[in-house]
Amino acid sequence: MTVVISAQNLHKSYAGHKVINDISLSINKGECYGLLGPNGAGKTTTLRLLLGLIEPASGTLNLLGHPIPLQASTARLRVGVVPQMDNLDPDFTVAENLLVYGRYFDMTDAQIESRLPMLLEFANLTSKRDAKIPTLSGGMKRRLTLARALVNDPEVIFLDEPTTGLDPQARHLIWQRLRELTAQGKTLLLTTHFMDEAERLCHRLAILDQGRMIAQDSPRALIQQHIEAQVVEVFGEHVSAWATENAATFAPRFEVSGETVFCYVTEAQPLLTHLQKHSELRYLHRPANLEDVFLKLTGREMRE
Repeated sequence: MTVVISAQNLHKSYAGHKVINDISLSINKGECYGLLGPNGAGKTTTLRLLLGLIEPASGTLNLLGHPIPLQASTARLRVGVVPQMDNLDPDFTVAENLLVYGRYFDMTDAQIESRLPMLLEFANLTSKRDAKIPTLSGGMKRRLTLARALVNDPEVIFLDEPTTGLDPQARHLIWQRLRELTAQGKTLLLTTHFMDEAERLCHRLAILDQGRMIAQDSPRALIQQHIEAQVVEVFGEHVSAWATENAATFAPRFEVSGETVFCYVTEAQPLLTHLQKHSELRYLHRPANLEDVFLKLTGREMRE
């Protein structure tokens, strides 16, 4: 496989606080690679380091065969970026936003115009070509920001929380578009807080916490490595008392979080049979997922 992004032993500190602590990764052509972590884990800083927008305190970086940050400007000509917050120009139309952005890559207007129909169709915005940005919905703006990142036909696309704030329909449309990009051989580096998004899109991912990489593998492999096969969520009146008296009998590992008890089991039937006799309790039985892995490795406490 062709490695298009690599980092070895990255370190970065701000005001004496280490925000990136010995991170190494390698991303292959055509791969969607995810970065997951609580707020402040170092995800966005890692993206900025890989793009050459900031310099590491130590470590080596390579993007599309170029050492970073030494040749970052050259490498970025072959990269697209979807920032965390939309930064479209409100004074321009949809098409004009794409046209102006393409000029940053030294593309001629004719080259950009030739790509506009494809980009607008990709973003499902063909009918909005001449619309001003303030008239667009949040989902339309996000899709336009994604299309804008493709103006220069990049080989690698960095996406920083691309679906935050979108309704389910808009999220699913963007997921479909991102899968199309990897099918075309594009390489995606994605940060997200949505575990289902990472589980659906990412071939591999890394979980970061406090600047360190604490796990790395495919979503399926991480679930198999770190979590029991099934989860039973128990909630209702007096659930804490029930957990104290009964949970350990049926679940080798369980967690109490607020008004819910998460029971992690290999075989759920004995617990389900028991719960059917307790009408005061409600429960949800499901397979383990990536969110379970994330919470086990990073904890359930809030991060500011």
